[in-house]
Amino acid sequence: MQPRPPARRPRPIRPDRPLAPGVEVRVHAAQVLDAVVHRGRSLKSELAPVLPRLADPRDRALLEAIVFAALRGRYRYEPALRGWLQKPPGAGDGPLLALLLAGCAQLDALQLPAHAALDATVEAARALGRPHQAGLVNALLRRAQREGFAEADPAAAWPQWLRGRVEAAWPRQAAAVFAACAHPAPLWLRVNRRLSTRDAYLAQLQEAGIEAAIEPRLADALRLDMPVPVTALPGFEAGVVSVQDGSAQQAVDALGTEPGARVLDACAAPGGKAAHLLERDPALELLALDVDPRRLTRVEDNLRRAGVLGEDAGGRVQVRAGDATAPALWWDGFTFDAILLDAPCSATGVVRRQPDILLHRRPEDVDALVQAQARLLDACWALLRPGGSLLYATCSILPEENAGQIEAFLARTPDAQAEPLADAFGHAAGPGRQRLPGEEGMDGFFYARLRKHL
Repeated sequence: MQPRPPARRPRPIRPDRPLAPGVEVRVHAAQVLDAVVHRGRSLKSELAPVLPRLADPRDRALLEAIVFAALRGRYRYEPALRGWLQKPPGAGDGPLLALLLAGCAQLDALQLPAHAALDATVEAARALGRPHQAGLVNALLRRAQREGFAEADPAAAWPQWLRGRVEAAWPRQAAAVFAACAHPAPLWLRVNRRLSTRDAYLAQLQEAGIEAAIEPRLADALRLDMPVPVTALPGFEAGVVSVQDGSAQQAVDALGTEPGARVLDACAAPGGKAAHLLERDPALELLALDVDPRRLTRVEDNLRRAGVLGEDAGGRVQVRAGDATAPALWWDGFTFDAILLDAPCSATGVVRRQPDILLHRRPEDVDALVQAQARLLDACWALLRPGGSLLYATCSILPEENAGQIEAFLARTPDAQAEPLADAFGHAAGPGRQRLPGEEGMDGFFYARLRKHL
């Protein structure tokens, strides 16, 4: 149900009088959804400037909840709206359709009190400069309240080309993958073992009335099936705990660095894996590299909050802008004992966290990513000492980015050998291991550990 986009991007509505907080949240939700669904914008880039405008953290949380629920539920909401609308939406009706998606998500996925959701969403239609459509919004959402939404196959949310690739790669697991991606992910925490232990922090959470579970595969992880704001987490600002999915935490286990090793994190942003490595072994000599200088601020912030960057690190930890495929521009000539290559990828393993992936990803994007991954592998391999190890990881579930990528690398690289990883890292997938979305509550992730011959 895509309206023809207007020639120019609409300007944000700035009402003459202040909006009630509930109405303001719905206005922002409609504007973000319109940009993402109808104009191809990134969800992350659209939310980033909007969230700070809401002073109350509860309003910020509500905005995110509405937007994410609307995107995850589009495959059910849009067919119902198509059937209820008497005529197809016009070229300028993107904001209306976005507001209706927001309303459906409130009534269905979020189960908000109907009177509050309806009143605020109808008023948002007026605030968006659409008073003539407020009655239509009211009528459609009241129908949604009465009739609900038909069940649908979660695979319908995926573009046909991508759905076909997942089904071909994982025929027995594909239905579970699509179902998992239609639901929110749990909140995974990584306890900073320099400052606490997993069991001690679990006790702190219990004292704060926050329920959490231990995952035996992960030494530093706790899982919250009912997420809470990070501000509610004891010691978060002091770096005692960080938010990081369980699959991402397993990357450090898969790399398996020796004490005091010289390590390259080749695509480091946002810095979670680099921080985890240093929390495990503060004596590491680590270079956190990223091609985008703008993202390095986030890396530095995460490392400082974890207490692993600064004077205490003794200069052993560096954060640098640089392209891993062009080491001549930044490399000092000394090889690394271990390299973590968390390569850019299609992100098909994190759709439940980034539902706009299903709107924006194209086949040609995957082709370009496969080529970029190959260049990164070749360039990083040259920086690894004989006997050293490289962990190739992605948050993709597509074989061409994962098992196929590593098989091709091994075929052209005589001094490389894949090392086996345990079942705890997921399904056997060629030279590596693949975890699929939702398995053990984690994101989809691929791991392959490569050893360089002496």
